[in-house]
Amino acid sequence: MSEAGGNSSPTTLDEIVAHKREEVERAKSERSLDDLHAMIDELGRPRNFFAAVTKHDRADHTAIIAEIKRRSPSAGLIRPEYGGDGFDPAVIARAYHGAGASALSCLTDARFFGGDLSFIHRVRDAAPLPVLRKDFIIDPYQVVESRAFGADAILLIAECLTESQLLDLMILAHELQLTALVETHDMDSLLRVRPHVGFPARSYMLLGINNRDLTTMTTDLSHTLRMLDLVDDKRVLVSESGIASHADLVKLRSRGVRIALVGESLMREADPGAALRRLMNGDR
Repeated sequence: MSEAGGNSSPTTLDEIVAHKREEVERAKSERSLDDLHAMIDELGRPRNFFAAVTKHDRADHTAIIAEIKRRSPSAGLIRPEYGGDGFDPAVIARAYHGAGASALSCLTDARFFGGDLSFIHRVRDAAPLPVLRKDFIIDPYQVVESRAFGADAILLIAECLTESQLLDLMILAHELQLTALVETHDMDSLLRVRPHVGFPARSYMLLGINNRDLTTMTTDLSHTLRMLDLVDDKRVLVSESGIASHADLVKLRSRGVRIALVGESLMREADPGAALRRLMNGDR
C-alpha cells in the first residue's frame, strides 16, 4: 500500500487488501482461469453500464447507482435483520429498479462487507439493470472472475493499485466488455488517473471520487466539490458515498455532477426502494 497510498501504518484499507491477496490465491487454487473463461462462453454480452448511467432524459436527472450492501467495516451490520434471512439481494434489486435506479452496485467481499459472488447473478436475474461488482480488485484473475459471475462493470480503486497495475486491469476489463469505474479519493490518486480518463475506450470507463476516506472511513460530501477543478469531463464523473438527501443531489448537479453511487443511506431504511424515491424526487 505504501507505493499507492504513501502510508506505512496499518489501516483498514491495508488490512482489506492484505486479506484480499490471500483470498485471490485461494480462489485461483479452486477455479482455474480456463474454468472462468468456459463460464464466460455460456454468457451473453454484458449490459451497458456506461450508457445506463451517462444517459439523462431530463435536466434535473441524476443517475443513481444504487448499492446492495449488508455491512461495512465502519458501520458493521447495517440493519439487524441483515444478519440472517432478512437480507435478500434480489428483493432489494427489484425495489431499486422500481424506484428508478439507473444501475446497481453489489458488494461481493465476504469478510468485511458480508457479500458473495453469487449475489451478482441473483441481482441481475431480479432486475434488468447493469450491475457493478464492488470489491477490492487487485489481480487480473478477479476481472475475469467478475465477468464469469455475471458482472457488467467492476470497481478499480486507485489507492489499491500502482499506475501500471491500474492500466493493465482497465485494458483487461475492456477486452471482456466490462465498464471500469476507476475510483479515487486523494488528490495524488486523481492526478495519477486523470491522464487515463477514457482509456482504453471512452465508453468503457467512468471516474469516481469517493467521499469516504478509506484509511479512516470518515465521509465528507464536499470532497467531490473540492476536487472538481481537476476533472476535465464531468459527464463521466461519479460521486460516491455520503449522499443522503435530495438536496445533496441538487448540490452536486449544480456543479455538473450527474451520477451518484448511493448505498448506506438507502440500506439503513426498512424500505430501500422508498428511500431511493425520496432521494431522487424530494418532496415531489
